[in-house]
Amino acid sequence: MSDAALARRPAGAAPGPARTGPRLDHRLHPAATIGFMAVLAAGLAYAGYNLVADMRQAGQPPLAVGAFALLGLALLIALAFEFVNGFHDTANAVATVIYTHSMPPLTAVIWSGTFNFLGVMASTGAVAYSVVTLLPVELILQVGSGAGYAMIFALLLAAIVWNLGTWALGLPNSSSHALIGSVIGVGLANQLMAPGHAASGVAWGQALGVLESLLFSPLVGFVCAAGLLVLLKRVVRRPELYRAPEGDAPPPPWIRGLLILTCTGVSFAHGGNDGQKGMGLIMLILIGAAPTAYALNRTMPDSSTPAFVQGSQGASRVFRAHAGGAAVPDAAGARAKVGEALKAEAPPKALAAPEVQAALAGLSDDIAAQVQGYGAIRHVPAEATQNLRADMYLAGDAVRLLTGEHSSYADDEKRTLQDYRRTLDDGTRYIPTWVKVVVALALGLGTMVGWKRIVVTVGERIGKQHLTYAQGASAEAVAAGTIGLAEAYGLPVSTTHILSSGVAGTMWANGTGLQMATVRNLALAWILTLPAAITLAGGLYWALRHVF
Repeated sequence: MSDAALARRPAGAAPGPARTGPRLDHRLHPAATIGFMAVLAAGLAYAGYNLVADMRQAGQPPLAVGAFALLGLALLIALAFEFVNGFHDTANAVATVIYTHSMPPLTAVIWSGTFNFLGVMASTGAVAYSVVTLLPVELILQVGSGAGYAMIFALLLAAIVWNLGTWALGLPNSSSHALIGSVIGVGLANQLMAPGHAASGVAWGQALGVLESLLFSPLVGFVCAAGLLVLLKRVVRRPELYRAPEGDAPPPPWIRGLLILTCTGVSFAHGGNDGQKGMGLIMLILIGAAPTAYALNRTMPDSSTPAFVQGSQGASRVFRAHAGGAAVPDAAGARAKVGEALKAEAPPKALAAPEVQAALAGLSDDIAAQVQGYGAIRHVPAEATQNLRADMYLAGDAVRLLTGEHSSYADDEKRTLQDYRRTLDDGTRYIPTWVKVVVALALGLGTMVGWKRIVVTVGERIGKQHLTYAQGASAEAVAAGTIGLAEAYGLPVSTTHILSSGVAGTMWANGTGLQMATVRNLALAWILTLPAAITLAGGLYWALRHVF
């Protein structure tokens, strides 16, 4: 019997078959490597073809060679983040099926990668833009500038560096944590370089909601997985469910099916949540580099124009009712007035001023007039695209702040403005199918590379004894449900933290004990990720601002 097997056997237990971990040292067949590279090349070619086709269809002027190269580099780095996310985070999804011998390692990884792909394709896009809205308003509106490219490169490179560092140590670290920390780091650095403007820094109102979801989701994983295991023991009285695997034998068919089902759920939910983070950043890159093609949702049909115009006019009436008789400025004056209010130290208070309400009415009127004049959003010409998107973004951000928890509007007015914000979002926030496909491929292919380190940590180093079938199923069922619920509410959460804490919760509930050294390392990675990513991204942004 191996030392590892002896260590996992409870004191005083009778001798029996050795409990062995799965074999993770299988070498890939050369055909698998060739297939992997072929899919990777096909995905990049598909992205390039669709990018050029979209630009031609929208009438986007051809980009200079340098600008096109910069766009290509930015897209590759964004896809690299999703690739690293795949082999770092998705290892959590397959650890339980591998360590319970429910699926061979290679089969499990391919299975998980496939359902990650499907999860990305089925995602709504809500999480994608919840990450983007954390960025400074001025950088979002000028994402095609040197500062915008510095922002994109800094936050992506910082997240990738931290993910690779924790992966090398075998620590299940959160890609979501790393990305959010990088976003905050860029915002703080930008505010230090452009002091005096609230819009130059982090959108803290949004950031706090995201940080709360990242903070509480591991606690939910721990408590709910422990509770589910206790419930299973009382309801499902099948002794074989609560045993650890013996040797290399797979579990009974019904248990095997349960574990594969929960692995599938985690993989699908992970794709639906984590894949969107890369989508949002890719859209930001595309909007900056090719605004004519991507700044507005040109897939909206002409039939949507009457509802769009009606929503804008309804919002204008609400704003006029709160303007206190203040004169409604022209479009340029309204844009400047709303922009100044968003840059104030207390934006909601500044936006509630009568003269700003009048400016918002003017901005809503101008948006309605432009869309009605052109017939539909998809007919807006190249020269008007940037200004219309900026107006729509300013109005949408103002409505988000004005309809918050302490809104002064009546309930019916609040509903009108919230409907208007959704209309504006429909016009500016969308994900082309080809972007979903390439992100799904990056995440799915990443799942098939570098997964072993994290799998070993989750499977062997959290608890003092081998995972039982019920523990694996409980941890994964809770993880899938929590991540899926977060995606429905547009909240980015950490697959890693939820599942790792779920495994720890089942070990605690089962009374088998935790390996405190691993738990301390996981907690340390969880605590250090935000400050480390903030520091890395802030430093990179400062340096890159001097390059671009």
